[in-house]
Amino acid sequence: MSQTGEIVNTSPAWQPDRPYDALPPLPPKADLESRTVLKQCVQARSALAELKVAAALIPNPAVLINTLPLLEAQASSEIENVVTTADELFRHLDGDEGADPATREALRYRSALLQGVGLIAERPLSTATAEAICTRIKGAEMTVRIVPGTRIASARTGAVVYTPPERQQSLRDLLTNWEIFLHDDDGDGALDPLVRMAVAHYQFEAIHPFTDGNGRTGRVINSLFLVERRLLDKPILYLSRYVIAHKADYYRLLLEVTRDGAWESWILYMLRGIEETARWTLAKISAIRELTTIVTEHLRSAHPKLYDRDLVDVIFEQPYCRIRNVVERGLGTRQSASRYLHGLVEAGVLREVRAGREKLFVNPRLMALLTRDGNDIAAF
Repeated sequence: MSQTGEIVNTSPAWQPDRPYDALPPLPPKADLESRTVLKQCVQARSALAELKVAAALIPNPAVLINTLPLLEAQASSEIENVVTTADELFRHLDGDEGADPATREALRYRSALLQGVGLIAERPLSTATAEAICTRIKGAEMTVRIVPGTRIASARTGAVVYTPPERQQSLRDLLTNWEIFLHDDDGDGALDPLVRMAVAHYQFEAIHPFTDGNGRTGRVINSLFLVERRLLDKPILYLSRYVIAHKADYYRLLLEVTRDGAWESWILYMLRGIEETARWTLAKISAIRELTTIVTEHLRSAHPKLYDRDLVDVIFEQPYCRIRNVVERGLGTRQSASRYLHGLVEAGVLREVRAGREKLFVNPRLMALLTRDGNDIAAF
């Protein structure tokens, strides 16, 4: 958008069925921080700051890193029509043996997200980071594509709606420019990091550097960018939930940037998604803390022989618990661990289920909190 609000056609050479090797480099020649955008930035930054504080105060941070990235993995994969359930993902969190292909692929997304956190601790976000993430997601070596033929078509009509750059030099030049833009904070005109993230996400998807896995890789990079900029300490923003709820808008607004230079609408979409998701996650963390307190007090008052702070931590680190999880925490032998977990079943805290020859102990109230929008907690 221009400062007057007039649409600026930044891509006169673009045609949907031809490689867009003339994709404009960053930063765009447009007013990216209109008054409306900056107002929404304040709200999104405030929500992120509250989320960061709440995540730091939760007694057992493992519950966040084990669960929220898995929900993000499930949702981000669903956007690309790789469909599994949160229940299946939690069942196979400790190992994907016996999991179906979609579940294994979504588990690789979570693994890529956590791998990425380690990578940005060593070096800034880059094309190499994106290649490593895409490789982990796809389970095969993924590098910047060198062969033609990549097209993006409408799922409804099959018509080609976008053809990304194709020439190897164009791809490499655009990716180098994308890297520079990610970290270019110098000068009085430096962009708000959330605006920068929104612009960079569009550009990555427009470059479409891989033959497959671009959408999921781009969404991992969003989470990593927030961590790299210290807006969050952990990759716990479940942004793909918002994209699924507004999927048609997501693809429409991406295309409108390409076709019309409509940056403001796209940036506002991303900022609203960040704010809404941060507030949803904040409420979810608050509910998990409340549930932990309820379970603790229930055990202390009604079943004091079962109460152990470390045992409570174990059953809240993920919705499914195995006997070996208790043993690995040094809380007893297999026999005593089995006795503890069966005691929690009798106390109404856990429910025993079978998965083949293995016994699993599900925390049904935690599972309900993680897989439903609401935060109601069933009474004992």
